[in-house]
Amino acid sequence: MDVDPLTRAYERLRKQGYHLIGSHAAVKKCLWVHNALVYGKFCYKCRFYGIESHRCIQFSPAVLWCWNSCLHCWRLRPGDFGLEGVELLKLPYVEDPEVLAELAIAEHRRTVSGYAKRASREMYREAVDPKHVAISLTGEATLYPRLGELIQVFHRKGLTTFLVTRGVRPDVLANLEEEPTQLYVSLEAWNEEMYRYFSRPMGGNLWRLTLKTLELLPSLSTRTVIRITLVKGFNMGEEDVRGFAKLIERANPTYVEPKAYMHVGASVGRLSRASMPTYEEVMEFAKKLAEETGYRLVSSSRPSRVALLTRLEKPVYRYGKGCPKAWDEVDVEGEVYEEEYPR
Repeated sequence: MDVDPLTRAYERLRKQGYHLIGSHAAVKKCLWVHNALVYGKFCYKCRFYGIESHRCIQFSPAVLWCWNSCLHCWRLRPGDFGLEGVELLKLPYVEDPEVLAELAIAEHRRTVSGYAKRASREMYREAVDPKHVAISLTGEATLYPRLGELIQVFHRKGLTTFLVTRGVRPDVLANLEEEPTQLYVSLEAWNEEMYRYFSRPMGGNLWRLTLKTLELLPSLSTRTVIRITLVKGFNMGEEDVRGFAKLIERANPTYVEPKAYMHVGASVGRLSRASMPTYEEVMEFAKKLAEETGYRLVSSSRPSRVALLTRLEKPVYRYGKGCPKAWDEVDVEGEVYEEEYPR
């Protein structure tokens, strides 16, 4: 018997460890939750912004819906399941934000329930009392029509929110009932030709909408971040530094995060391992970008191959207890990255 693409997609996601919520949302335990509870190793967001990795929910309100099919995406893309065209334009049903928030917290607790005897008593107690939601798991969150209400609910429950977007819905971002604690716009291209090749947009106007989102950022009251996913051989040259610098000037974000493409997940069938830059190559790019923009290179994380640029003189915005390493500490120790941590 034939199985429809949506059912097939959900079956695949469950096998990959996704905890599905309602008809269009999901939670999945991040590797850094495991690393924090078992090894005391924390995600770069802990050093940069104070986020306690074991108390962070990795969540999406639109798990399969996205208007891009980026080459570097390590998640399964809708097209991998036969979903295309009009099926991806909007969610088939809109779940209540209060229900989504309650279930997201409950599913996070389920994902950490097996660590009671593996983690310290204090760490486990904290893990089942999450304080942060990364609305970034997969899909395009701004396609969920009640996103602003959902953010409100999370904040009311005492959780901070980091929202990651491709920037294709500036209309949504401009009219949120409540802004996220921090807003990320994720980029790999600095002109339309690069965008069409690498980000594979569904529509012809998505680059224009992305630029509109960048122009919107200075008017928002929340902290903003431009995350540049660096792909060796594609966007790390001198011309690319200048191109991204112009976008940064337009958006005036609080932070810039140049971060390496990681050769993991579904992306390995589209890009080679040679496309993944080293930590040193990321840092070289970050230094050039800092010089071009006037931003300061203030921190980095070797495990995640990411650097932090900002105009801030000190870490004004902290959302948790933070980590042993300082905000303004640049990694210089031996190369270690996520795949090398034992499960």
